[in-house]
Amino acid sequence: MKNNIKISIIYDNTALDENLISDWGFSCLIEGFGKTILFDTGAKENILFANMKKMDIDPLMVDVIFISHNHWDHTGGLSSFLSTNNVPVFAPAEFMTSSRNINLITCGTRQQICENIWSTGTLSGIEQSLLIKQEDRVTVIAGCSHPGIDEIFTAGRQLGHISALIGGLHGFKNFDLLKNIDLICPTHCTQYIDEIKSIYPDKYIKGGAGRIITI
Repeated sequence: MKNNIKISIIYDNTALDENLISDWGFSCLIEGFGKTILFDTGAKENILFANMKKMDIDPLMVDVIFISHNHWDHTGGLSSFLSTNNVPVFAPAEFMTSSRNINLITCGTRQQICENIWSTGTLSGIEQSLLIKQEDRVTVIAGCSHPGIDEIFTAGRQLGHISALIGGLHGFKNFDLLKNIDLICPTHCTQYIDEIKSIYPDKYIKGGAGRIITI
């Protein structure tokens, strides 16, 4: 029986829900396998908390924070969130923070976060992506994809077939790498969203704050 995973985009450059605030940055909530994971914390704490409130997401429901990389638009809400709910933080190997009393777990290499959810480990010395394993399928959630989708997919294939990709892709344009996946939701910093939508209309899902994806 398939375990359903719910992914809710809280913070993005655009807002799918007009009641939410759009801003440069990214954060999403991952629910499944008995754990709730906050992936990145956006750029501004007030927007993070405002959007969470409007989406009926209680900060106290979060069990783990996963930080993709140490850029301001992915870590801006971290300190304030930890003041509300001081949960473990899984971060790249070179992660630096001024937050006090932080329960920091660095992921230099591939590491299990909880049941069926993994970090790729720090790739290219800068960024980790999150991997969700469901039977033989793997969903990748990326912050900005600085190491490149090819390297991220190579890490993800150690767990199974890459079936979905959600998150920021920056200047990625090797679109053939997406031909064997079932779902693509490009968000945040992705430069070639229109091209991805045009090439893969049946796989494309529009991102934005308020988007909820069940896999």
